[in-house]
Amino acid sequence: MERTLIGTLGEHIEEQVTIQGWLHTLRDQKNMQFLIIRDRTGLVQVSHWKKGNPELAETISTLGTESALTITGKVVENEIVKLGGIEIQLEGLLVEGAAETPLPFEPFGEYLPDQDFRLDWRYLDLRRDVNRLIFEVETTAEQAMREYWLKHDFIEMHSPKIMGAPSESGAELFSLPYFETTAYLAQSPQFYKQMAMAAGYEGVFEIGPVFRADPSFTSRHMTEFVSVDMEMSWINSHEDVMAFMERWLAYTYERVIEEHADAIKKAFDIQLEIPEVPFPRITMSDAHDLLKEVGYKLPPDKKHDLDPGAERAIGAHFKETQGHDYVFVTDWPFEIRPFYHMVDPKQNVTRSFDLLGKGLEVSTGAQREHRYEILKKQALEKGLTLGPIQDYLNYFRYGTPPHGGFGFGLSRFLMILLNLSNIREAVYIFRGPTRLTP
Repeated sequence: MERTLIGTLGEHIEEQVTIQGWLHTLRDQKNMQFLIIRDRTGLVQVSHWKKGNPELAETISTLGTESALTITGKVVENEIVKLGGIEIQLEGLLVEGAAETPLPFEPFGEYLPDQDFRLDWRYLDLRRDVNRLIFEVETTAEQAMREYWLKHDFIEMHSPKIMGAPSESGAELFSLPYFETTAYLAQSPQFYKQMAMAAGYEGVFEIGPVFRADPSFTSRHMTEFVSVDMEMSWINSHEDVMAFMERWLAYTYERVIEEHADAIKKAFDIQLEIPEVPFPRITMSDAHDLLKEVGYKLPPDKKHDLDPGAERAIGAHFKETQGHDYVFVTDWPFEIRPFYHMVDPKQNVTRSFDLLGKGLEVSTGAQREHRYEILKKQALEKGLTLGPIQDYLNYFRYGTPPHGGFGFGLSRFLMILLNLSNIREAVYIFRGPTRLTP
């Protein structure tokens, strides 16, 4: 018999149906057994009179919660039942996958163990409705991002993740043996996005994994994460990239709200709103002045940079004064930016930006330097040897247009969107300095 989803049982009153799901709870009474069955669409009570089938009753009594079951029975209305006034009168039960007892932890228990323990049993933790919702939202967000790009004639690309030279710098780099040489795991698709600009594609995007050998144990860092990247040609400055990005992000919010606003409100008590465009902009120089005004003191090693506390302070200021969750911090000093960021000769700062969302850095972008001789000069100023990056430099020898783009952290975006406290909640399987399992 064809499977019926629990959420549609109201359409099948007085009909025999087959449902499939997990044993959420079991009440084994003297004469009756009540099984609460869960699938991805909801819960339903299944009732069984023990004397009607003693052998089946004995099987049910041995079931552990979270066992995977196929249930056949008649759908009836029952006003006493709290789960929508509907129950199924059990006629047949097949144990598809028995759950051992006890469980490592109760996914739907009142108290959950610490996050690190739950990561050991991630598949059980993912059974919780709130976790499923996170990845439903992620799916909708990615679809919306692609929709917007495709409406603007962008091409999707899939760049290699095994590289012969670092894609950013020698820091935070995973190396691996590669036949008779050494290869590196890509820190970003940056070089390949720019190659597409040299190829005349004008607009490209990619959603894919990147790797950072960062020994951080913070709530916002991972060693492998999904990066959302875009590059576009024929721009005048980084302002063109920011203007595109904020509209792209507003569209993503719009689609997420259309699909999930009620569920997000119920699960997270958040009333999502489409962010107002344009987002505020503040130069790095002005950001440092603002931090002095609000009494935030940067560490000595951050005289050209921001630390997480500074990002939170800037985010809080713009939320309080302008009502914005997002703010661009622009015009960063060349000292702390990659060699391929374009330097504005009039101001001696890069045409670059970071996007902060609720005080968390979620993106870095820039206009790239596309002039071959200047790019070589900047690489040397950064102390790089030209030989290992010559293949990259060659992109700019035969007519490359002015271009720019950004990299955007998908899991950090989910943290901002859903007010999640830790990035481990926003990623399907977490990878960090001490975690390579499951």
